[in-house]
Amino acid sequence: MDFTSLIISFIPSWTSVGLLLGFFSYLGIAGSILPGKLIPGANLSDGTRLHYRCNGMLSLLLLVGLLIIGAWMDYVSLTAISDRGLELLSTTFIFSVIVTLLLYVAGCKSKDQSASLKPHITGNILDDWWFGIQLNPSFMGVDLKFFFVRAGMMGWLLINLSVLAKSIQDANLSQSMILYQLFCVIYIMDYFFYEEYMTSTWDIIAERLGFMLVFGDLVWIPFTFSIQGWWLLSNKVELTTAAMIANCFVFVIGYLVFRGANKQKHDFKKNPKALIWGRPPKVVGGKLLVSGYWGIARHCNYLGDLLLALSFSLPCGISSPVPYFYPIYLLILLIWRERRDESRCAQKYKEVWAEYRKAVPWRILPYVY
Repeated sequence: MDFTSLIISFIPSWTSVGLLLGFFSYLGIAGSILPGKLIPGANLSDGTRLHYRCNGMLSLLLLVGLLIIGAWMDYVSLTAISDRGLELLSTTFIFSVIVTLLLYVAGCKSKDQSASLKPHITGNILDDWWFGIQLNPSFMGVDLKFFFVRAGMMGWLLINLSVLAKSIQDANLSQSMILYQLFCVIYIMDYFFYEEYMTSTWDIIAERLGFMLVFGDLVWIPFTFSIQGWWLLSNKVELTTAAMIANCFVFVIGYLVFRGANKQKHDFKKNPKALIWGRPPKVVGGKLLVSGYWGIARHCNYLGDLLLALSFSLPCGISSPVPYFYPIYLLILLIWRERRDESRCAQKYKEVWAEYRKAVPWRILPYVY
C-alpha cells in the first residue's frame, strides 16, 4: 500500500460511522433492558453510591449470535470490520474527541454538587479536557464510564473475530492465529464473567471521565490490543510444539495471577474476613491486605496482566517487534500507574502505607522490582 492509499484508507466513510453508531446504540439498549446483576459501586464522598447493571456477558453473547445469524442470512459481512480497520480507527478517534469536548462543556456548565457530577475545574483547559471534570457523567440514564470500558472490551473481541473471519476467507488460518484468538477470547469472556469486579477498580472509583479514559477505552484497547491479529493476517508464523506449550504456560500462569489477585482484592473489599488461600486474611492498619497475592507484591495483578499481554504476542514469533507493541506499552503504562498509585496511597494512608511497604517490599515482580 502506497502512502496516498494509506491516507485515503483513514478517511471515515458513512459505513464506518453507521457501524460505530449502530454498535453504541445496541450497547446502550441492551445494557438497559437485558437482565443482569445490579452491583452497588463504592461509597462516594457524599455518602451516595451508583449501581451498575452487569449484563455485559449476555449483551456480548446476544450480539455475536445476532451477527452470526445476520451473516448466515447474508444481511451482514463478518469481515466488515477487518475490511475497514483504518477508517473505523479514525472514526472512533474523532468520536472520542467530540464526546470529550461535549463532556468538558457539560462539566463546566454543571451546577450539580453531588459527588458524581460536581465539577472539578483546575483552570487548565488541557488538563481538564484530558483528565475530565466530572466523576460519573451519564447520558439518558447510562453511566458513561462503565459504558465506554464495556464498549472497548467488546470492540476488541469484535475486531478479533472479524480478523479471524478474514483469515478463514483468505485461506491463511494458522496455528498462531488460532492460539492468539483463543487466548483473547478466554481473557475477554473472563472479563465479562467477572464484570462486577470492574466496579471496584481505580478507574471507576476515582478517575474523572475525560479524554484519557474515553480514548483509552474506545480507541486504545480495541485497536492496539488487536495488533497481533492484524499482523498475523499478512505474516505466516510456524510454531514448534514446544513453543506452543511454552506459550500456553505463560498464558495460564498470567491468568492465574491476574484473576486470582483481582478476585482476592474484590472479595476482601466485600468481606474483610473472607478466607484467602484457606486462611484468615492478614491486614496492615485494618485496611491494607497482605495475604495471598497481595503479600507477594503490592501490585501483583500487574504482573499477571503483563504475562497475559506477553502470551498474546508470543504466537507471532520473534521476527518483528510490531506484535510486541502491546506488552511493551503495557509495561511502561503499569510502571507509570504503579508509581502514581504509590504516591496517592502514601498521601491517603500515611504511616500505614509505610508499614505496608515494609511488610510487602516488592512492587510488581518479587526480587526484581
